[in-house]
Amino acid sequence: MRADLTLLPLLALAGFAAGGGMRLMDPLLPLLAADFRVGVAAVAPVVAGFSLAYGAGQLITGPLGDRYGKLRVAAIALLLYGLGLAASAAAWDLSSMIVLRTATGLVAGAVIPLAIAWIGDAVPYAERQATIGRFLTGMVMAQLLVGPLSGVVAEVAGWRASFLLLAAMALLVGGLMVRRAPAEAAAGRGRGLGLGQYLVLLRAPAGRRLMAAAALDGAALFGGAFPFVGAFLIERFGLSPGRAGLVVAGFGLGAFLYTRLAKRLVAWLGERGLVAAGGAGLAVALAGTAAAPGWWAVALLQVPMGCAFYMFHGVLQARASEALPEARATAVSAFAMALFLGQSLGALAFGAVLHAAGYGAVFAGAAVLTAWLAAWLARMPAR
Repeated sequence: MRADLTLLPLLALAGFAAGGGMRLMDPLLPLLAADFRVGVAAVAPVVAGFSLAYGAGQLITGPLGDRYGKLRVAAIALLLYGLGLAASAAAWDLSSMIVLRTATGLVAGAVIPLAIAWIGDAVPYAERQATIGRFLTGMVMAQLLVGPLSGVVAEVAGWRASFLLLAAMALLVGGLMVRRAPAEAAAGRGRGLGLGQYLVLLRAPAGRRLMAAAALDGAALFGGAFPFVGAFLIERFGLSPGRAGLVVAGFGLGAFLYTRLAKRLVAWLGERGLVAAGGAGLAVALAGTAAAPGWWAVALLQVPMGCAFYMFHGVLQARASEALPEARATAVSAFAMALFLGQSLGALAFGAVLHAAGYGAVFAGAAVLTAWLAAWLARMPAR
């Protein structure tokens, strides 16, 4: 039965709140370091703890969504996330901040995968990628806005105010979701927590291929190319951190463009054409970044790179939502965990490449891996 898609704007707001947790800390690290009287490097575990918990928590929240209802579990997770943000604003030293941010990450990671799984229940597969694109508007806007706004708020009222504002939004949206969740809660399937569904997914060749693709996607892009663009602009071309941030923001504009065009692109190119075109566009943009003669060239490539990435990555998300229809939240959570695992391994591998051969080798290597992955995915069956 088709679900009520009037919930989609509310889910996009939930995606904004949850996705904002990743970007919230970007401008705040020096302020936290000064407040806690440590060096900036000492604050790194605050970021790492949140990211690792964000991925690890999905081991449980996916099966919980299948058992008790995706919207209900996502709403409760968002409320706990809001409480965690508020508690983090009261952190009294670095150790307490690390513990609170890590605990917050455990529930933050539930929201977006469960929302995508709910869309999988609500929307036929042929329309799913375009609908997921509409939902991702919230997360994309978080990537664009939360970092800069967090910095502005912190300058005016301190870093704790940035946490409290995002906490208020998460609590408000979570409360609204709780009001809408009961009708969907009856869709919970099975008895017990259902962790065995992960084994069901991995026993299927298509499931293993999808998890491998997610890990490679995370390694090449989330852990490989994207994190190094800002540092590349600063070290190679002498941009200030602020100007580098403005250049990289073009990626978010390209992602937003995709959310507006997703329905037309899917109808025009089809799934295989979309993953092939998106992968090819990413490979070309990354190769161009590797050979960029100036910062302006990197800036020109950011918008098409953002659009191409979501064309490519959106296909993987849609396939994850159909990998295990009887336990859809578990499948999407497994996809997200594979992505984070690949991101972690990719950061280590491409960090070694950077140390040995420089930024050009990092972007060129990511371009080659992305092109190969896109070609492989384009040959795979759609479902």
